[in-house]
Amino acid sequence: MYSPSELPAHASSKRRQSAVCCSYRANQILLSSNSEAVVPRPQEPQNLEDSSPAGQFSLVHWPYQCEVVRDRIEHIDWTPTAPEPLYTPTGLEMMLPYQTPDKGTVIYLGEEANKNSCFMYSQVRGLCPLKQIFHQKGDTTLVFEARFESGNLQKVVKVNEFEYQLTLRTDLYTSRHTQWYYFQVSNTQAGMPYRFTIVNFTKRNSLYKCGLRPLLYSEVDAKKHKVGWRRTGNEIKYYKNNAGQGGRQYFSLTWTFQFPYDQDTCYFAHCYPYTYSNLQEYLLTISKDPVKSKFCKIHILCRSLAGNVVYVLTITNPSKSGKGTERKAVILTARVHPGETNSSWIMKGFVDYILSHSGKAQLLRDNFVFKVVPMLNPDGVIVGNHRCSLTGQDLNRKYRSNVKKCYPSIWYTRNMIRRVMGERDVFLYCDIHGHNRKQNVFMYGCERRQQAKGPYVHPRVFPLLLSKSCPDKEQEKVVKQQARVNIKVLNSDVLDWDSSSQTSDSPDSCDLIANQLKLGTKVCYDFFLSVYISVLNAIGKESLEFHRLYFEEP
Repeated sequence: MYSPSELPAHASSKRRQSAVCCSYRANQILLSSNSEAVVPRPQEPQNLEDSSPAGQFSLVHWPYQCEVVRDRIEHIDWTPTAPEPLYTPTGLEMMLPYQTPDKGTVIYLGEEANKNSCFMYSQVRGLCPLKQIFHQKGDTTLVFEARFESGNLQKVVKVNEFEYQLTLRTDLYTSRHTQWYYFQVSNTQAGMPYRFTIVNFTKRNSLYKCGLRPLLYSEVDAKKHKVGWRRTGNEIKYYKNNAGQGGRQYFSLTWTFQFPYDQDTCYFAHCYPYTYSNLQEYLLTISKDPVKSKFCKIHILCRSLAGNVVYVLTITNPSKSGKGTERKAVILTARVHPGETNSSWIMKGFVDYILSHSGKAQLLRDNFVFKVVPMLNPDGVIVGNHRCSLTGQDLNRKYRSNVKKCYPSIWYTRNMIRRVMGERDVFLYCDIHGHNRKQNVFMYGCERRQQAKGPYVHPRVFPLLLSKSCPDKEQEKVVKQQARVNIKVLNSDVLDWDSSSQTSDSPDSCDLIANQLKLGTKVCYDFFLSVYISVLNAIGKESLEFHRLYFEEP
């Protein structure tokens, strides 16, 4: 084991690149890529009541080399008053060629966060950067910035007065995964015909081919009119470009738009941002609520590679007459992939409802113990990754790994489930995702390794009943799922929601946040209540009470 300053000079670059660096703060641990021999030992999570919640909710750790602006980025909550239409292609959209930097002027260049082959150590708040200004005062060139929480933008080239070519940053310590973007633009001119082109997407197919439009947030609109994120863009085209090299193909997304105000500060994003700080603020609000905090306990499941807290919520009503152990467990996880922000909004909708005063929510808390891990990959969320953690690996493919130091959130989630299974039956495990290529809402389930003669019924129940309650949304798919947690969990599913998120009211809309919150509510009262009746065959007064609330309560 070496500190960063003590790494041996003779260590070869090949060895460094093949290594997996798995520590935080001031230590570096080098493990060969096949060294997965750590034996898991369950460990009790820490209760936040044992320490100051304010202190636990205030620290954000970044990789030491990341520059982070000190301005706090905040956005108002807002739902469009009318469904926002998807873009309808006209056939006249342009396919602009990739321009090499010498054909324009580089006006923004992100820090060399990927100059190291692996994660070394972290520090609170990251490095304080100098503001990047590549032009003279009085110039009308746009000013770009993405060195803030969840931001992603690597380079901007000014092609002409109103045209800019953008390059996204790959996931840290990888050369792949460019999908998520989130950046700030200032020094704007209202009414001018701007064009942005992102040139290094790697997916052949995209929902941008199906009408998805980029998101725009105007600080002036937010302050004056209380208007938040909204869809924008015309002449939208997603296409293969001429930037490929070494056998790798790249794809461009181009769109035109007009800024609403002069000298405004605006933001663009692939999907509605939901940062680690947003989660901490939300949990802090719950912890301070005198009612909700009685049946929602917030614990520290573990700390991430960079030292950020991974939270787990235990939601259930206080037991009466010692019957708490009879309650079945429901386990929900989200945000294993940082760029899938819609999964966080669905999870927020679920938690909002299950903590509400609704009779249905109270009955659910009386009969189930909910274990919720709202953000499995906080490090990736913080640095603006699309898919990976700071190991440069997809955590959704590490559920069979025993390397606790490299993948702590997965290791502790798996052991938490094992511990819960030793205490009570696990009724359902569901992992919530987002999707960038497939439309609508769909589910993946687990197949048996040795398939029985009849269909494997259990994983199909959740998709079936949710499809009945959301007939315009839900599609049922049962396939072999790589992220299966435990073969003994009968109802194990993955819920995916696309990034365009058309509403049931209008097939041409993308009113995202409101509908994802509604889906979280649907998961609560449309699924769990009906499943409890039909699958568990509840009888007597309890069954009648479920039936009355499910069908009669508004």
